[in-house]
Amino acid sequence: MSFRIQPAPVARPNRCQLFGPGSRPAIFEKMAASAADVINLDLEDSVAPDDKAQARKNIIEAIGDIDWGRKTLSVRINGLDTPYWYRDVVDLLENASDRLDQIMIPKVGCAADLYAVDALVTAVERAKGRTKPISFEVIIESAAGIAHVEEIAAASPRLQAMSLGAADFAASMGMATTGIGGTQENYYMLREGQKYWSDPWHWAQTAIVAACRTHGVLPVDGPFGDFSDDEGFLAQALRSATLGMVGKWAIHPKQVALANEVFTPSDEAVADARAILAAMEEAKKNGAGATTYKGKLIDIASMRQAEVIVRQAELIAKG
Repeated sequence: MSFRIQPAPVARPNRCQLFGPGSRPAIFEKMAASAADVINLDLEDSVAPDDKAQARKNIIEAIGDIDWGRKTLSVRINGLDTPYWYRDVVDLLENASDRLDQIMIPKVGCAADLYAVDALVTAVERAKGRTKPISFEVIIESAAGIAHVEEIAAASPRLQAMSLGAADFAASMGMATTGIGGTQENYYMLREGQKYWSDPWHWAQTAIVAACRTHGVLPVDGPFGDFSDDEGFLAQALRSATLGMVGKWAIHPKQVALANEVFTPSDEAVADARAILAAMEEAKKNGAGATTYKGKLIDIASMRQAEVIVRQAELIAKG
């Protein structure tokens, strides 16, 4: 372990982030009643240019009028390469209630992008006397974003979460894909005449997880476009969870339960983790640094892995 201790991310459930366009206020109540841990009201890609202003008004009104329970409430603003983003930030912070928790910044390519938004947010907060600081989450959606992922993860103390946006990322990279997430038809290996499909997003997800864990940020898997393919969604979510991501987006309400299923530790996993911790405590009492559990060697590293599962379960239980 480095002399510099790895910081812990914010302690909150983030198993599923449910997205909905700000131009469709009729669905806001249903989103609030969902089992998603995070609600993302969208001003960006899902909102047509002519609807941006009205969507902004819809979201500002809904932030204060709807009971969002204990969910993290986030708004995805427009990209910094558009004429809309500054007005998104200013109007939200000048007019929305303190129930707003977070701003999602899309297509972040470098640390300076966060600096720009942070400067504007800080100015508005001070001018309006807002006492609850707004946090940030970002989406890595470009070649520049993945190339600068570690500096982005360290760019602002407001940053709490980072996601991979597969579709725009693929376009920026010049990838020959059309689907949003999941395996791709032509990305396979061949052995003895049999095709084996691998994961084209694996390396980018791993880079995001490493940067996030280094700087105390929550790594989150992004969208899975084919919401009719439950098995494909589950497969990608399981891969992401195995890599260290804490949750996944839902672009359709049916995906919420699937994400929660994957990113909630099972009763069996929690029981095993607690048993490992108990076995290691007993080993330490006996002056040993390792022991066995179910016929397998366990040591301090096993203990750290078990602690991750137990903490996640306790966090979800607190809700």
